[in-house]
Amino acid sequence: MEELTLREEERLQELKSYKVLDTPPEKELDELAEIASAICDTPIALVSFVDEKRQWFKSKIGIEVNQTPREDAFCRHTLNRPDEVLVVDDPLNDERFQSNPLVTGAPYIRFYAGAPLKTDAGNVLGTLCVIDNKTRQLEDHQKKA
Repeated sequence: MEELTLREEERLQELKSYKVLDTPPEKELDELAEIASAICDTPIALVSFVDEKRQWFKSKIGIEVNQTPREDAFCRHTLNRPDEVLVVDDPLNDERFQSNPLVTGAPYIRFYAGAPLKTDAGNVLGTLCVIDNKTRQLEDHQKKA
């Protein structure tokens, strides 16, 4: 597992201060995930938060699980890039993800795009992400939206 840095400890403290983990779904966030899925034409969209051990889904469209191990989470790669949308057009061609169990098994991720959920302090708590089981690219207007 990744070593905790001072910045990561600060990020985790801020995440815990929001008291969002393991709370019921919220209509507004479910609608946000639905909008992201529609804009990007993907079957899966998530509002996810990353703690020490897992990626937990506050909102989810097109997937049944509530969480995945942190080490398998695509969005953990956004934690230190607060101003970038992470786009992985084909994880089979990306060394970071080729052997990921979410790529080699269900849901067979072949496309991922995640926008960081950044706090005023600059910490990334998770992502709003879209996922597909086929390769694709996002248009600039989709990234912006």
